[in-house]
Parts: sequence; C-alpha cells; structure tokens
Amino acid sequence: MADSLLLLKRVPSRHTWLRARKARPQLILSRRPRRRLRNLRWRSRRRLRRRLLQAQAAGADWLQGGCLVSGDAALQRLKTSARRRASSPEPAEDPVPSGPAILPIPPVRPAGSGRAVLLLPLGQGFTFSGICCVTCLYGQVQVFGFTISQGQPAQNVFSTYTHSRLTINAVHYSVHEKSKKEMKREARVLLRPYLNQDDRYCLMSSFSPLCSIVLLERLKTSTVNFIISHPGLSYIFVQEVRTFQINSEYFALRSVGIRREKKKTGLRLTESAFAVMEELVSISSEEADSCPVILVCGCQDIGKSTFNRYLINQLLNSVSCVDYLECDLGQTEFTPPGCISLLNITEPVLGPPFTHQRTPQKMVYYGKTSCKNNFENYIEVIKYVFSSYKRESPLIINTMGWVADQGLLLLIDLIRLLSPSHVVQFSSDRSKYMPDLTPDFVDDMDGLYTRRRSRVRNRGFHLPEFAESLEFADEEKEGPVMSTGYKLMFVKSEFVTGKTSRNRESHNRILRELAVLGYLSQLQPPVPKPLRALHGLTPYQVPFNAVALRIIHADVAPTHILYAVNASWVGLCKILDDVRGYASGPILLAQSPICDCVGFGICRGIDMEKKLYHILTPVPPEELRHVNCLLVGAVNIPQCVLKSQGGLEGTIPYVTTDYNFKLPGASEKIGARESGATYKEKGHPKPKFYRKTY
Repeated sequence: MADSLLLLKRVPSRHTWLRARKARPQLILSRRPRRRLRNLRWRSRRRLRRRLLQAQAAGADWLQGGCLVSGDAALQRLKTSARRRASSPEPAEDPVPSGPAILPIPPVRPAGSGRAVLLLPLGQGFTFSGICCVTCLYGQVQVFGFTISQGQPAQNVFSTYTHSRLTINAVHYSVHEKSKKEMKREARVLLRPYLNQDDRYCLMSSFSPLCSIVLLERLKTSTVNFIISHPGLSYIFVQEVRTFQINSEYFALRSVGIRREKKKTGLRLTESAFAVMEELVSISSEEADSCPVILVCGCQDIGKSTFNRYLINQLLNSVSCVDYLECDLGQTEFTPPGCISLLNITEPVLGPPFTHQRTPQKMVYYGKTSCKNNFENYIEVIKYVFSSYKRESPLIINTMGWVADQGLLLLIDLIRLLSPSHVVQFSSDRSKYMPDLTPDFVDDMDGLYTRRRSRVRNRGFHLPEFAESLEFADEEKEGPVMSTGYKLMFVKSEFVTGKTSRNRESHNRILRELAVLGYLSQLQPPVPKPLRALHGLTPYQVPFNAVALRIIHADVAPTHILYAVNASWVGLCKILDDVRGYASGPILLAQSPICDCVGFGICRGIDMEKKLYHILTPVPPEELRHVNCLLVGAVNIPQCVLKSQGGLEGTIPYVTTDYNFKLPGASEKIGARESGATYKEKGHPKPKFYRKTY
C-alpha cells in the first residue's frame, strides 16, 4: 500500500495530462513531447498548453507520423484551407471562428549538421548571440554595418555576451525587373544543395519579393577554442538556455552554436550616429584627391569603440581600405593593451576586440594603460606613429575616454597636432559635462604643450593678415600653433552599458586580459588540430648580449632586473642602436626608447648558466631577426594562463602566497602591477606573482 501511494506521488503529471486531454480531446501530442511535458512544472505546462491551443487555432496538426510539424507548415495548411473555404459553395453565415493570433515562428530550417538556413523579409532582422559563419545565398543582408551580398565570401561573426548582440538585417537590393515567380525559382535552385524538398517547400512558402536567404554555419577557430579552454570564460560565446523551446528553430540554431535573442538586447545606434556616419561615408567615397581624417572623442563608456567599428564596416562597403590610429592605451581595438598603433584595415570588423587581433602597420609599446604620469612621452609616441600615415585612405583616430581636467587639455593638443578634417564628439545625458570642441574653442584654449592662437598672435591688439609671417622671440613661441580648421559633428549617445563606478575597473581588466588571450591564441595550430598548452610549446632561445632590457613602468634596481623580466609580458622591439659586441649581459637601457614594436611574447624562463632568455611568441622568425630590445611594462599575463593550464603536477610555477613587497619595484605604491587575484585557498591570503629565475 505504501509502495502504491509512493508510485502515485511520483507520476501526478499523467493524471494532469489525462484531465487536460478529456477537457480538450482535439489536442494531440506525440510521445516525445508528452515525456517532456511530464518534466515541466505546473506553470510551464499551462504555458505550453496555451501555445499548443494557439497553434491549433491557426490550423496546425501536431501529430503527423509521430513528428512535430513546424509552424510554417501549419501556416501553409491554414492558407490552403482558407483557399478551399473560399472556393467551396458553403453559406457565408458560417464564418470561420476567430482564434488567438498566430505566433510569429521564424522561418529557420536545419541544413544538416551544424548548418541552418534563415529567411529574412525586407526590413526584418535576426538578433542572436554566439558565433557563426554567415553566407548570403540570395539577396543582401547587413551585419554590424557591413553589407554581405549574394556571391560574396562568408564572414565570421562574433556576437558575444561582453558586448551588444549583433543583428542580421535584410536590406534592399536590385532585382532587375524580375517577377516574383522568377525570384522564387532562383532561390529554390540555390537552396537545393542545402535543404530537402519538404524543407524547401516550407521555406519558400514564406518567400516574398526582396527577401534574403542566409546560411548559418558552425564556426570553430583557434582563438575561440583557446579562450573557452580557460575556466570561467566559456560563457562569453555560449550560454545555456533555461527556457523550454518546443519549435524546431531552437534545435537548428543550437546545432550552429547560436541562440535567438530579444531585439532590445541588440546593438542600437541613435539617429544622430547614423546621420554622422552617412555623411562621413559620402565624403570618403566622393573625395578622390584628399582623404578625411576623423577624430572620435567623448567620455568613457559612451559608445566610441562601437561607433568606430560600425563606421569602419560602413566605409569598407565603398572603399577598399581604412586606416586606424589607436590612441587609447587601456581599451585597444586591434592590439594588446598599452600600445599606440596605426593599422590598415581591409576586412570587416564583426566582433569585439579580442576576436580580431591584427598586425599593425606601425606600433609602439607604451607599456601602461594610462598616460597620466607621462604626458610628454605619450604625445611624442603619437607623433612618431602618425608620421607613417600616407594619406591614401580615410583615417579614424580613436581617443581616450578621459576628457576632464588635464585629459581635456591633452585632447586639445591631439586635435592641433593631428589636424583632423572632422571631429566627432559624443555626448550623453548621463555623462559628465564636456564643452563643445568647436574650432574657435580649441583656438582659444591652451593645451598641455600647445598654446592658444589668440595668446601668441594678438597680444591684446588686432594684427593685420600679414602678421602671420612675423617672427617672434623664443620666449613668445612656447609651443607649436597649428591650424584647427575642421568640421565638428555631434552624436547624441544612448549607449547602455553594464559598467558602473564600482565594477568599471574590473570589467576593463577582463577585456584587457581577453585581448591578451586573443593574441596568444595565434600560438595555437589551426583547427581541427587540438589545442596545445603554452608550457608545452617550444620557446625561442635569446642570448643576453643579443637584446637590451628596459622596465618601462617602474624603477627597478639592476640586481633585480631579471626578477621583473622573468614570467612577464614583453614587447619585442627594434631600436636603432647596435647592442651587439658586448661579451656578456644583460644589457640595460637607461631610458625608455620610442621604437617600433613587432609583437609580444612571454619570457617563460631565464637560463642563468647559459645566459639565455626563453621567449614564447607568435611573431614569425623573419621578423624576430630584427628584434634587439625587450620592453617590460605594466601589462600582465592573465592569471588564467598561469593557473589553468592542463598537464601541470605539483606546485604551479610563478604563483605563490609568499611574496616579498620589500623588493625594489614590488611595492603597490611605486610601479604597482595589476594583480587581479580574486580568490583565496584554505585561508591563505590572495596569491601574487613571484618572479623567479632558474
């Protein structure tokens, strides 16, 4: 008796299902959905029954050969039945009962393992999260401002959870006076290699003129595989769905590696941003002799980087390449943090920075994520990098989000030194006040290293036009005076971010670590080869007397210089001085040089007996032949690289709780490094990096 009572308690859902079936005998489910129904809670079962009744009212048959029929097939039957009722001689006094509204089931069809076909009517979009390879089979779509047309190569799209979700939008395209029948015939032929006859029929039943058909394929790259191999980082690309989905769309998208998201989570730009981009694209396409120089400025977390990516993609629709000058040290776009670089972009940017790390045309390793302690060196580095700009393509200049006090004066210096043709200024209701950077305002303001024109030229009285050629004494020419004739363009931003004053620093640190991981992923073999642990890769052996050393961010005693270099993120640079000829090393530099940086690496060990540095880097050997300087800055190796590598037994190298803060350069006040440790084990204090030589 007790067993029977226990059995009744285990299966109460069957009685619930029987009561529902008696109340609604016309509602029929196959066996598999019934098993899933028993695992749902009462509210979920009620919601599911309501959706089934709505679909049934639309004309769906939920049991056909033991398989679920999709909503598009139900819609087709509804249209067929409507035509039959219209052609039948039944009296008009018996109207069709109006049921609930038809649920919008998107036309997505599985196209084999790891592929799905998406039908997008004109003006509609598909917002998603995850990563996939997008190919436009028919029509034309736009992703993050970049237009993908029929016949163009597939594009890798990264819609991560660290940034706004991306949307595939169907846009207008020319049809050359084709009829709807001809368009459907062409689309059906293109779908033949991907869908069977039934799926093609269901998909084409929703086809309308100017529709676009997109193929979504599963994407696997070494960058993604390397990042998600570290614990806690897999959520960036894929998150598990907790809600129950009964349609086939969920399973089709899941095989691709993406999921549908709400439209409100997608990227949204204001009308002012689109108007500014439209004007800039028009100017870049029309001007053949001169290329615009566009400087983007504004406070932090207001959407400047997102605007720059969208603008790059928009420009690449009409021009072959776009130059990009990175002046933001903390949140770099194409390189690891702490760099000022000039790049030539020829491919679209369809993801966050850590998914498109690229080799710059010219790069200098500044070594810090902020320039607050050394403005002069920051200006000199920007002038050195900007000198390589050939003015053969449009240039986008990204600036820092520090626009208060000295940051505003530094921005005025950059405007005078770089002489942009257009300045795009971002503003927001929630951001701090920033004055309008009109040409008159910049001319009347002193920068940190440049003087205002009225103070140098006028001296309290009016000067005629020929006064421009007058020569002043040396004490009157305290700084360069350059023309600031540009067009100021305003963007009213409504960019929503999850950053606050409390979590901003930790959020930015995570993005910087992801950029470093994206760069280190270049060490991995291409897919489908398996990943290799970094400690299992063969490093380069560099003699002490072949390279010079310099610690950029702190003053370190020469006796402890190797402690700071070991297990550190190092910049591989080229200086003009010849460091060869020294019998032994290490060779130390007295000043931080402004020199070209060809890449980065990890000093994974130092052999004191053989006097060798062991450097792990993805830079090709033909570039390494020119490297004669190693620069160490405040950019750290991510802790997940040191703690989460597989194959290690015993004590983890370079990680310890016994850290000596009395060592020169180890103090948190002088030359502090970002430890970022957020865990404790067995009551021990949080671990620190310990530099150790072998």
